[in-house]
Amino acid sequence: MHRARARRQYRKLIRAHAWIPGLLAALALSAVTMPANAQQAASTATAALPTSAATSAAGPALSANATSTPPKTPAAQVGKLPLDGQVRWLTHAARSGMLANMSDTALISLFKSLDPLALPRYLKNGPNGYPSYEFTMLRRERIHGMWPTEADHMLVRVTRDPLRVYAKWLPDGGHAGQEILYDESARPNEMYGHLGGLLKVIAIWTSLDGSLARSQSRHSVRDLGTEYLTQQFLAEGKKFADAGVTRANNIEVKTIDGARVVAFTYETPSGQPDFYAKKEILGLDLRRPYFRTAESFDNDGKIFESIVFQNIAPKTFDDATFSPRNPAYNF
Repeated sequence: MHRARARRQYRKLIRAHAWIPGLLAALALSAVTMPANAQQAASTATAALPTSAATSAAGPALSANATSTPPKTPAAQVGKLPLDGQVRWLTHAARSGMLANMSDTALISLFKSLDPLALPRYLKNGPNGYPSYEFTMLRRERIHGMWPTEADHMLVRVTRDPLRVYAKWLPDGGHAGQEILYDESARPNEMYGHLGGLLKVIAIWTSLDGSLARSQSRHSVRDLGTEYLTQQFLAEGKKFADAGVTRANNIEVKTIDGARVVAFTYETPSGQPDFYAKKEILGLDLRRPYFRTAESFDNDGKIFESIVFQNIAPKTFDDATFSPRNPAYNF
């Protein structure tokens, strides 16, 4: 009797292993690989960012309660300041809450009056993220020509130096139940993940750049975080300038999935593959120097990527946060 039950269990296990390759090919581990030219540009931008953009030096300047005295110069006069003065004004206005309290009309007028280099300099000065933080995000990507009907809703925990990431797909979004872990100090070229649903017990190590990791995203798990959008924007900046695009084509204030942002629309003459996108709409956070939202469009005007960072908060994590043996996870 026991032998018969054992044989049945063994046959089930064999069938499960036979299903794994096909199922994992559809796994949305949300790990994107950019085209080679975009990767090179992003790497250049990362190297150019100040240390405070992604390390512990960002902590004091970007704590949840960080405030500063509002600048004395009226918003209507900021455009007359020298470039360095405009950047300092933006920094103080954001941290003090002044930007967030301005009307839509005042915000649009302010950013239209600034030097074209003020926004890139403000972002580059950072910090563009926290040394250790948690956030939720909504994201969609057009993969193999298909735009998802439902956004992935993700909970992400990140620490830097070394980079470690935990991500979980939440129940109210696409690919619910999936989880991934990445720790560059342990396995710099691999991540650990599993499908949601009934197969959550099957977890595997997979290459960051392998076909499984690319099945639902063009980005790497290393791109998860607010820093990525800033780095990409700065990487594209020189190419925009070379193409004669020095100012945003449009500036407006939007509220996207609860996030009120100043949205900058940039359109390029040639589009892809010279640029990451033909058109991008980037939503600037009103309290911190990073983008909260991003929409990217291809040469045919079709959206191929949408990102919204929702709740963002600095947090301290212990080693268990990035361990597959954490009892709170389903690995």
